[in-house]
Amino acid sequence: MSEIRENVVVDERYRVIDRLGSGGMADVWRAEDLQLGRKVALKVLHSRFAQDREFVERFRREASSAAGLQHPNVVGVFDRGEFDGTYYIAMEYVDGEPLRDVIARGVDIPWALQATRQILAAAEFAHERGIVHRDFKPLNVLIDHDGRARVTDFGIARAGGSEITQTGSVMGTAQYISPEQAQGLEVSPATDVYSIGVILYEMLTGRVPFDGDSAVGVAMRQVSEPPTPPSEINPNVYPALDGVVMRALAKDPRDRYASAREFSAALDQAEANPYGAPADTASYAPLPPAPAPTARRGPWRWILLAILAGGLAGLAVWALTRPDAVLVPNVLNKSEERARTLLSRAGFDVRVEAESSARPAGEVFEQDPAAGTEADDGSEVTIVVSRGLGRAAVPEVSGRGVSAAVSALEDEGFLVDQRREFSDEVEEGRVIRTEPGAGVALDRGRTVTIFVSRGADVVSVPEVVGLDRIAAEREIEDAGLIANVEPEDADEPQDQVLRQIPDPGAELDRGDSVTIVVSTGAGSIGVKDVIGQTESVATRKLEKQGLGVRVRMVDVTAPVDDGRVVDQSPDPGSRAVAGETVTIFVGRLIVPPSPGEGDGLQTP
Repeated sequence: MSEIRENVVVDERYRVIDRLGSGGMADVWRAEDLQLGRKVALKVLHSRFAQDREFVERFRREASSAAGLQHPNVVGVFDRGEFDGTYYIAMEYVDGEPLRDVIARGVDIPWALQATRQILAAAEFAHERGIVHRDFKPLNVLIDHDGRARVTDFGIARAGGSEITQTGSVMGTAQYISPEQAQGLEVSPATDVYSIGVILYEMLTGRVPFDGDSAVGVAMRQVSEPPTPPSEINPNVYPALDGVVMRALAKDPRDRYASAREFSAALDQAEANPYGAPADTASYAPLPPAPAPTARRGPWRWILLAILAGGLAGLAVWALTRPDAVLVPNVLNKSEERARTLLSRAGFDVRVEAESSARPAGEVFEQDPAAGTEADDGSEVTIVVSRGLGRAAVPEVSGRGVSAAVSALEDEGFLVDQRREFSDEVEEGRVIRTEPGAGVALDRGRTVTIFVSRGADVVSVPEVVGLDRIAAEREIEDAGLIANVEPEDADEPQDQVLRQIPDPGAELDRGDSVTIVVSTGAGSIGVKDVIGQTESVATRKLEKQGLGVRVRMVDVTAPVDDGRVVDQSPDPGSRAVAGETVTIFVGRLIVPPSPGEGDGLQTP
């Protein structure tokens, strides 16, 4: 099987653009549907699963089921198929971000409740159609630009009793799987209720109920340990909401909400009455110790009574002499130094243990006794401080393709965020730089941002000849260019664009200048026709046009032309600039001699 990479066309329909992410089962790529001209998210199964015929058959069947889930809070499935020895699913492309990233920035309680209701709406819709998601986690919930939660991977990442397993292990994310999944038992809609309860817990507290260094260890804690109530981590969580979350996290599926709809209704009730009675917490509390066997009657009865009496006396002495009980402060998510200070002020000795963790190095992620419990003044509180995941240098990935760059960074233990920007030097689809830069030492688990080239930032020059100046400047600026205006005297109306440099359609770098030449409206003048006018009238009309006047007298024989303009230069209607001189020829009457007059002849 050849590697899926950028610009590969899958199944003669989907052109791969870039990789959006990678998981335990598949890689997800952004692709273009060449038939419908739309963006899709293409999920391509890892080759090790593609070789398992039973797994592939389930994959096909479950993809068909998921394709029938059309709901506002579900990412739609458009198509499925086979390509080059593996299998793919074409899904709706959601332009947004995973809920995981939103949680990392922190959310308030109203936002968390609204997001949870939307996730529950998607779960209820699927449950009504016989589909259990089985892999709810923040990475499988996308938040689009409208703030709407969109659940993905319905019917695909299905793990549980006798479902999709690999080498006998349950597939899924240990921090979010239910106790029955962890034990390989049958799953049901209550399984999704538990996982959504974990997501809500994480939104409220910033942490999951159970974490650890290995998936097996976390799964064991899901089965055997009660979760810490959210209010002990976040004091803003009110009692009714505390109870709702804890019921969703009940170990026995029968003790949880019967449906996603019931879970959502409980959230509404808790929000309406925050300090109402919380739900019964017996379902998540540790089991009580078994009762002691009944003693046989007889002499032993009195011996036992004597021992009991002595014990009670000792207990009384201890109660009178024991140290005062002190409330243990909450030091979770605080630095080791701050945690030591708070505990010492409260009167406790501090014991520090360090463990590797995805939490930032130096941050407290466990404490014993738990926050809010009472312990003897002067007793010891153990805090577990994260060592982080170690440090590594950011590798040099500039100039590499997105897939190769992401793989290199993930191999070093970093999370990867992508941003796109224009570049004149770096080819489209290649990495321009990283932040932090190459060579910088970071804790593993931190996010490195790669900046991917969108290619040269060139734009086409719009055509603006004939437009007025304001409209032309707007067209040029909207194209990402700068308008440089030059005035010119012309006959055209004032501010009309006469010509532009460069010509329309030319390509320029964004931010370059386009010169537009605009008319001042002060162009040439059309010379008036003054022939037949008297000298004074003609002179006045021409001077009113801003033209100069020169008068030349010419002999005329017709009395009607005497004192009037008989010709002009330039001709009437010609164009002349302001100040130019127009010559007018004014008639001067000459009386011709009578016939025979002046010829020297006399009449007889």
